[in-house]
Amino acid sequence: MKQEIDFVKVSPTQNMTILVTTSHPRNDYIPIASRLMSYDSVHAEQVGFICRPTKQGAHGSLQMAGGEFCGNACMAMAAYLAIENGLQTSGIMELSLESSGSEHLVPCRVSKVNETYFCRVTMPLPGKVEQKSVYYEGEDLSIAIVRYESFFHIVIEVESFSLGWREKAEGLARLLGITPGTNLIGVLLFEPQSSRMNPLIYLPELDSMVWEKGCGSGTASIGSYLSWKRKAAVACDIAQPGGTIFVSAEYSEQGITSLAIEGAVGIVALGKAFIESGGSGRDANSHEISAMLS
Repeated sequence: MKQEIDFVKVSPTQNMTILVTTSHPRNDYIPIASRLMSYDSVHAEQVGFICRPTKQGAHGSLQMAGGEFCGNACMAMAAYLAIENGLQTSGIMELSLESSGSEHLVPCRVSKVNETYFCRVTMPLPGKVEQKSVYYEGEDLSIAIVRYESFFHIVIEVESFSLGWREKAEGLARLLGITPGTNLIGVLLFEPQSSRMNPLIYLPELDSMVWEKGCGSGTASIGSYLSWKRKAAVACDIAQPGGTIFVSAEYSEQGITSLAIEGAVGIVALGKAFIESGGSGRDANSHEISAMLS
């Protein structure tokens, strides 16, 4: 028996995002998302579910399939809500979103210029940024770890996005996937000379690994890393395969004090999908990674 799923497909910096607008049990999120993301369905890089908010002051609730926080999905939902509320050209709308992966409401600002929507999202601050030297596949790697409550990003400075680096990133992401209490691992290859990023996002619960066209949370982590490294505020565009996302970070003696991203968002499609029940899987690997992150 096929199930009807109402959805809107949104493109924040070509990080194709499906927002499910029908109500579904939380236990169904992963199988629904797995089917919707597949090539023979709606096809996207990630799926979020629009729910009724429970926190006072929230204009909507976004629950990602893997329980993670996603900056681009917040931009996508903010733009969708602004459209639903009739935002006019040259208008600005301020919204607060309830989101998975964040204990606090997420402030968003949406502006419309001609037919394009620009969204600014105030991002959660990382709990810690640190530099590590790790031994992986026969060589020492210098990596930065940007830690959040339920996920972390690894930043690796590279001279180019070579096949070798991409293969290293994928292997590292799978190893990191066994870390307890982590619902998202990002490995961000970063070219500091050109301010270019190539983001790999791995969701262990969905066993989903995607080289994303654009990554809002990854952009925020690059901004955090640069601010931490320079011990100063940063404000810059981070180029990605799907375009650029602007990041700004403020810094004080206590560390990073504010963090925000901004980018363009477009609505791609609106309609119904028809799916059958599915499942998801994941594999586990060695305990070697615990020493790497300790």
